[in-house]
Amino acid sequence: MTRFSTAAPTAKGHDLVNDKPKKKVAPKSSDTSAAIQLGEHGRYQIKSGRLSGEFVARAFPKAPSNARGLIAEAKGATQEAAIAALHDIIDAREIRRCADRRGDLQTGLTIPSNEEYAEAFGQVTLSRPQRAMLTALAFADDNGLTEMGLASAGGYKSCASANRAFAAAGMLIANYLNVEVSSESLPGETGGAIFLGYRYKRRNEDDPGNWVLHAEVRDTVRLTL
Repeated sequence: MTRFSTAAPTAKGHDLVNDKPKKKVAPKSSDTSAAIQLGEHGRYQIKSGRLSGEFVARAFPKAPSNARGLIAEAKGATQEAAIAALHDIIDAREIRRCADRRGDLQTGLTIPSNEEYAEAFGQVTLSRPQRAMLTALAFADDNGLTEMGLASAGGYKSCASANRAFAAAGMLIANYLNVEVSSESLPGETGGAIFLGYRYKRRNEDDPGNWVLHAEVRDTVRLTL
């Protein structure tokens, strides 16, 4: 964290260069906020300072982000104490969230909760085609969409291009939530795609299977995108 300091004058009430008496300045009210210090903790930006006579530290989404909402807040006897308390709140929050994740039998992955997906979708920057594909999948029936249907929803001319964009969207979410996804999780598929969903049962050897979103992703997309 960057600290700011101001050099003290060598003589009371005098400027070091001009040696002229300083003008008297009215004392600031305790309700006036002091200079804000910026820092980081994990994927969040930390802003701290004195507000209404109290030391406050707040966590916000780190840029670049689609949202600017308050994530968490803490107070302390000093600015350092407020920051430390906020770090503890964020760490405890992450531990709780990890414990709430479920194991998915389809992919073998640990799937984040709706709460985590909602935050991630609010922070990462998805392209218009990526959002269109996710929305189409979210409102598809339980059988999902064929590769051609997914490509059509995103405006892609080839299924390969659609699959790459879909996988890239998954990696953005996975990276934001610090979830490790192996690129070899399924033959022929990049890891990010199975983070968002899975392949439905194949009709024959030539059919790769429809794309189906995980329930948590489907519910979140319906509410947020």
